[in-house]
Amino acid sequence: MTITENPSAAPVTVAVRRKTRIPGWLKGVIWAVVAIAVLSMASYATGVNTLTSSNTAHTALRLALPILLCALGGLWAERAGVVNIGLEGMMILGTWGAAWGAFYGGVWAGLIAAVVFGALGGLLHAIATVTFNVNHIVSGVAINLLGLGVAKYLSNLVFAPISGNPRQSPPVPKFDTYSASGLGDWLGDLENAQRVGISDVAGILRGLVTQVAPLTMIAILLVPLSYFLLWRTRFGLRLRSCGENPVAAESLGVNVYLHKYVAMAISGGLAGMGGASLVLLSGGADYLENQTNGRGYIGLAAMIFGNWRPGGLLGGAALFGYADGLQLSGGGKAVLALLYGAVILLCVIVVVQLIRRQWIAAAIGVVGAGVLYAIYWTNDTLPSDLIPYTAHFVTLIVLAVASQRLRPPRADGVPYRRGEGD
Repeated sequence: MTITENPSAAPVTVAVRRKTRIPGWLKGVIWAVVAIAVLSMASYATGVNTLTSSNTAHTALRLALPILLCALGGLWAERAGVVNIGLEGMMILGTWGAAWGAFYGGVWAGLIAAVVFGALGGLLHAIATVTFNVNHIVSGVAINLLGLGVAKYLSNLVFAPISGNPRQSPPVPKFDTYSASGLGDWLGDLENAQRVGISDVAGILRGLVTQVAPLTMIAILLVPLSYFLLWRTRFGLRLRSCGENPVAAESLGVNVYLHKYVAMAISGGLAGMGGASLVLLSGGADYLENQTNGRGYIGLAAMIFGNWRPGGLLGGAALFGYADGLQLSGGGKAVLALLYGAVILLCVIVVVQLIRRQWIAAAIGVVGAGVLYAIYWTNDTLPSDLIPYTAHFVTLIVLAVASQRLRPPRADGVPYRRGEGD
């Protein structure tokens, strides 16, 4: 930059330093590498191989799918300006629809039925919030209660005469699974070699490439597809403008109501697909009452953790799915070893904060690391009553840490009426 205050004077050149931004995908890769390194060190230090075993990775992938799909559903809704607390109810409708469709028409019919049932719940939420301007939180809670009641009523009507139990469905078909046999065997040999770092990476990768269902691949592909549609198309730009400034969008000719309705139908359909993943994946149960167990809320938390971005919510879903899968495959000792890994991660964060001279954040990190290490040092295992709630505790801690950097859509949850900007 050249600045000249006096025409007769020599120009003064001022160097302007521009801060280089790291691309979002590269940040995700860096965090994945850091997470694997931390888990590897914790596994070596504690002697708990379950942290990076292929069984844990496979279980985590299966349990992360409903959270990921619900988070994507929340992303579509809130980018259009609609707070979707009703993801849990739409997911419940999806579980029942998946069991009903699969029982009578096979797994693909079950998946389609789950999407339709979830989309109907999303449209009902849209009617309440978009057309009648009902408070979004109130409507979402009502959708959750309604979804639970409708599923219970339909189970009594359809499943009770067949299975004799209104709380569950008869056995339904599951998706077939596929494995990369040659790659899986090679990774299995590396995992069994018990080499620090290499075996840990091999175990995680092996769990991700063995016994993979088509629904799993569809769910993962929906992440880049959602990014492309929302950030690289005219439709996505218009939909996001409805969540940022609907009055300005309306002044430019955007049909705000239509885009909100489309977003809510997609949101409900994705939540319903998340419910289908609980019923139609091998290793999971058939339809059961209260089968979702709060996963809709955890999906909403994953979306918030991801800062309303597809890549971020993918990381949140992976984190919560891993925490849930670890307690199933490893029990209390594995969860306790995860606390040791959290201590290592906090130490790394403290060093970074000290380099940045953020003393308060560093002090909080030191205190948190000390508390977690004290819990690890004074316990051989965690109480069995607390272990099933590992994912819920992780959700609370992560949201508390990440809350300072969040930036939701500006008009998220704000009432809107057509023509109010005139």
